[in-house]
Formats: sequence, structure tokens, C-alpha cells
Amino acid sequence: MTLLAHERYCDEIAHQVGLLRSVVTSGADLSATVPTCPDWSLEQLVRHTGGALRWVELLVRTRAQENVAEEQVPSHGGPEAQGDPAALDAWLAETGEAVVAALREAGPDTRVWGWAGGGDARFWARRMTHEITVHRADAALTAGLSYDVAPEVAADALDEWLYLVGWVQRNLPHRASDELRAEEHRGRSIHLHATDAPPGLDAEWLVELTEQGIAWDRGHEKATVALRGPLTSVLLAFYHRLPLDSPELEVVGERELLEFWLAKTSFG
Repeated sequence: MTLLAHERYCDEIAHQVGLLRSVVTSGADLSATVPTCPDWSLEQLVRHTGGALRWVELLVRTRAQENVAEEQVPSHGGPEAQGDPAALDAWLAETGEAVVAALREAGPDTRVWGWAGGGDARFWARRMTHEITVHRADAALTAGLSYDVAPEVAADALDEWLYLVGWVQRNLPHRASDELRAEEHRGRSIHLHATDAPPGLDAEWLVELTEQGIAWDRGHEKATVALRGPLTSVLLAFYHRLPLDSPELEVVGERELLEFWLAKTSFG
């Protein structure tokens, strides 16, 4: 699995923070429920995302070798004022500048505590890139705004999602991951096919269900079920952000397997 360059992740975090700020200042209703995260309002989603970035900034800046509680992170929860887009925007701007600066200064190989096998600043640069990329989709959908993402970032987000699902299966077993390993599903597979990938970008994946957990790689192979569509749409569908019956998506084969996968996969 080839990762993007550390500086590319840093650039993308800065870019995505800017785009998320534009949602905050667009006149969107901050109290609106996020359709894809219905337990949150738009403001709560933004505070969650900014809080995650601030937590990582502290981890990286202090070279933490163990987890740090959220309560130890300065301004983790955001500005005191509720429903104030200007205050939320200023907090988010400061947050983005701080985390990107910390990641750039550390460089990719600096040792930092991490989960899912991560133990360096590179892990956190990648994780935060996709944390904010996907939550920015949540924000854009809530505000009724358009959403897109650079193809190489979308492809890497799918790689990371599959890596994390596999890591959870191997290291944090629970009922859902056990069901994915169940005997009746072994040997079945899922193919993801982006129909608009630019030249030179391999944007097809094969995910196989095995006794040991999922196995996956990029490439074109026949599978039990295939999900086809624009890369951004495939990403959002696989991240549970876009319904499978969306007009831009096509499901070929055993749809039930894809629905089962989506119901059982998570970070934990």
C-alpha cells in the first residue's frame, strides 16, 4: 500500500479546514441535524472535527508516547459562544494552522503514540486528512452544498478505511467483525470500481471475506458483488454517507452482501 507524501497530507488538511470553514460561514443553520450523523447538529459536527484536530496537534507537538485525554487538550470543545459562526470559524482557523504546523515540524517519521498500528506523525497526518475529508462531506450535505475531493485523496481514504476495518477485525474482535468472518461468507468478495478515475490512478479494489478477516488489494477482479460509480460517490457510499440506490451508483451482483458489509464494518 503506497501512502501519499506527508506534505501532501498536511496540504490537504489545510485545504479541508478551509472548505469546512466556508460551510460554517455560508449562512448554514448550525442547529440543523446532520443527516449522516443524526446524533449531531452541524455545530456539534464542526466542534467534534476541530476537537479531533486539536487532540492530534497536542499528541504530535508534545511527542506523546501514550494516549492523552480530551480534557487535557486546550480549547478542545471549541468556543464558549454557541451558535456563533464567526467564533466557530476563528476557532477552526486557529485549529487548522496549529495542527498543520505541528505535523510539518515533526515530519513523517517522528515517533508519536497512535492506535491501529500507527506510531508516528505520518499516521496522524493521514488519519486527520480523512477524518476531516469525510466530516466535511457530512457538513456539506447538511448545508445543501456541493462536495468533491481530489481523486488521489479519495482513493487513499478508501485504502485507509479498508486498512482500519481489517486492523479492528484482527485486534479488537467484537460481534460485528466475527459475523464478517462467519463460515457462510468465506470466499465471497466485493469489488469497488470508480468509473471516472484519471489516467494513472488505479481506482478499483477487491475485498475478500476470509476466516482470518478481510483481505484486500487494488485491482480489477470479478467478485460476488460490485459497486460502480464516480470515485467520490463510491467513497461516500463505502463510508456510509451515500445510499446505495443513489442514481450515480450501480450495484451488480449480490446486493445483500454489500449491505451486510456496510452494516458490520466500523472502526470499532
